[in-house]
Amino acid sequence: MKKNNWLLILLLGLSQVVLGQDSLSVLNSEQLLLLVKKYHPVARQAQIGILQSNANVTLARGAFNPIIGGYLAQKNFSQIEYYNLTNAQITIPTWYGIELSGGLQELSGQRLNPSETGGKTSYAGVSLPLAKNLIIDKRRAFLQQAKLYQTMAKAEQRALLNDILMGAMEQYWLWVNAYQAYVIMNNNLTINQTRLDLVKKSFINGERPAIDTIEAITQLQSFEYRKNEYWLAFQNAGLELSAYLWKSNNEPYYLPETVIPQTGWENETNLINFNLVLADLLTVAETNNPELLQYKTKVDVTKIDKRLKFQELLPKIDLRYNHLNKDYAWNSEGLLLNNNYQYGIKFEMPLFLSEGRGAYRMANLKLESSKLDLNLKQQQVEIKVKQYYNEYITLRRQIALQSAAYNNYMQLLKAEETRFFNGESSLFLINSRESKALEAQEKLIELKTKYFKTIYGLQWSAGLLQ
Repeated sequence: MKKNNWLLILLLGLSQVVLGQDSLSVLNSEQLLLLVKKYHPVARQAQIGILQSNANVTLARGAFNPIIGGYLAQKNFSQIEYYNLTNAQITIPTWYGIELSGGLQELSGQRLNPSETGGKTSYAGVSLPLAKNLIIDKRRAFLQQAKLYQTMAKAEQRALLNDILMGAMEQYWLWVNAYQAYVIMNNNLTINQTRLDLVKKSFINGERPAIDTIEAITQLQSFEYRKNEYWLAFQNAGLELSAYLWKSNNEPYYLPETVIPQTGWENETNLINFNLVLADLLTVAETNNPELLQYKTKVDVTKIDKRLKFQELLPKIDLRYNHLNKDYAWNSEGLLLNNNYQYGIKFEMPLFLSEGRGAYRMANLKLESSKLDLNLKQQQVEIKVKQYYNEYITLRRQIALQSAAYNNYMQLLKAEETRFFNGESSLFLINSRESKALEAQEKLIELKTKYFKTIYGLQWSAGLLQ
């Protein structure tokens, strides 16, 4: 057996059940969920989105990395050394828009600019925005938004996984329903084969008319026909379920016909452990639904953009101050504005602020639109949770009613069989009772599988299938 097949079997933890001469493996919903989460390609693709968002955060952090630089310059003309300059400096951006800087410089020559200082000097300084970019600037905005996009990517992965798992569960319970319908029909076929044998013996013994054998054969043929139909439905449901099954090497895995639902499919661990209280589910959906989290994060991103655009309405006032030192030694004498300093203030402001007002207005509208989208999504999620809960409650009642109806049909069938063997009834009435009981049993299985699918739907609507 190939390595990937072994991995698949180990992951599923498939137990073996022997039925007659056939060895069958069983699969339950918990095993299926584990397999889809581990190997489904969409789940893997969503992980790539998270890695990309992590890279974007690293990229945005780059704007806060210290920068070192150097400068060498020399001019010599007509045997005159105008200047010889060596300069090394470091700039350290900080979170609050302040930039720290320092440098070493050596300058010599015969034609120096009078504003320059010859010899060895050093400086340590600071650059500070006093209006525009003081509260927030592009560097800080981009880093904050990159972190939010990282959160959004994780929420998107959870939303994709939530949807994939729900799709898998919907198909799983259709597969279970198809198999249980086949089992019911196969059991009834065995019962009818036994009944036909008894009727034949009774006919040979002169206890029953020939028409009873025809009645029994017709019922048997009908069940044989339906058994074949149900087996085909089970095969096709298995193929549909295979769409969610993949190997570790990204190859699709096709569920064999020898894999069947586990015997205790009505008492799976996942179903027992789920929270089915409406108030709790609504609370969890409000805080944990991954689609809602994406919309909330989008609102936070537009809020940052609005704050950034507001900076365009402020005047640009930048202060730069350097403390100067002779040679390369630090000297605190004359710190600030007493001696050995250099400072400058730069002021800029557009007269009409047209660009700033337009950008800020657009940011406001974008934020309003994002909030409306969030409100709409919140309502949709709440409605979806309530719809699944209503369906869950109704199906639970319907199952109780259908169970009682099925038990009643079975009692009528047994009573009719007793009357038949006492010579007080006919095979036609038995077949009629049996058909009604069979319909009730099939309907009961359909309701139960739909009920379990609805329980998973409740978890999906709250964003809990992960």
